[in-house]
Parts: sequence; C-alpha cells; structure tokens
Amino acid sequence: MSVMQEEVATNLYYDRTFDSEAAKIGPGEYYFTDQNMMIVTVLGSCVSACIRDSITGIGGMNHFMLPEGAKADIDSPVSESMRYGNYAMEVLINQLMRQGAKRENLEAKIFGGGNVLRSFTTNMVGDRNAEFVKKYLTEEGIRITGEDLLDVYPRKVYYFPKTGKVMVKKLKQLNNYTLVKREEAYSRKFKTNDVAGEVDLF
Repeated sequence: MSVMQEEVATNLYYDRTFDSEAAKIGPGEYYFTDQNMMIVTVLGSCVSACIRDSITGIGGMNHFMLPEGAKADIDSPVSESMRYGNYAMEVLINQLMRQGAKRENLEAKIFGGGNVLRSFTTNMVGDRNAEFVKKYLTEEGIRITGEDLLDVYPRKVYYFPKTGKVMVKKLKQLNNYTLVKREEAYSRKFKTNDVAGEVDLF
C-alpha cells in the first residue's frame, strides 16, 4: 500500500497576464518560494492556505482535501482527516521555516471549501475543510489576515507571497468538469492509501 504525501508542485511557467514567474499547484501539492513570483490554484471543495513570513516575504501555498467518510471527524485527534490535514499544513510550514521564515512572523490567508461537488455535499466536505483550517491556524497561533471560504462556486486563487497580495476569481460558470473529476479522483486516493507519518514542527 503506497503512502499519501504532499508533493512540491513542478508546473512552473511564465504568466504573461501578470508578467510574473508562476507555479501552478493541484490537489495534494504545495509550493514555497523566497522569490517575487506567483502561486496559482483552482479550488472546489479543497482548501488552500497561503502562508508567509510578513517580514522576509518567504511564503507558499498548499492545496488539500480532507477525506470523507465516517472516520473524518475533525474533533478526533486520531481521525484520518485530522492526520492528513495536520500533515498538509505542517509540511508547508516546515518548508517555509527551513527557508528562513520565523514562526512568530507567519500570517495566513485561506481559501476554498466550496460545496461544489454533488457527491460531497451530503458529507459537508467543504464545510469540514473550512472549519479545520481555521481551527488549525488558530491553535498554532498563526494570524489569519484574510479568507474566502465556503459558498457554492469554485475559485481560482492567485497568490504573491513576497507582498502577501491575493486575487480570487469565483468561477460562476464551470463549463467543463475537469475540476470536479480532479477532486473526485484525489478524494478516492484516501480510500486506498495510508496517510504519511508524523511531521515535527521546528
């Protein structure tokens, strides 16, 4: 049985619209940088945390979904959802601190958790994701300086870690089901993969 883990995004490109180097991340990926560049993702039920050191501008973004099912109780410290959510957040925070970010300077903006997938609506996956990320950051003492959570629309998020600027576009007309298929495929991995092990914070 393979191990579920976060992966550093490898989809790097030059964005002509924003005249900026950019990294695009998908479900289960994250990216961090100390450069003046942009990180982009599209969210449905998933959540992204945009975290940066407000002094140095070292920052990054993750993109994760908590698994659905009976075990996914965010109040249980041993549940799969808590284990995976914690892991996704800790991986990004650890990488930022290895780059030189200081915990006391960290700030976060959080996005996603929309109830956009029919099969997830009854399980309230979007709501659980939003509740989890807010609770996690509060307990870790990381300031939340902005958020756009829940609703029924997918979002495209453009994050500029160096300045902390975020632009969000709500996709009110989803003309294809690429996002839906991507998130459904990602969620199925939780049924066949173990969650990666514990990650120690600095």
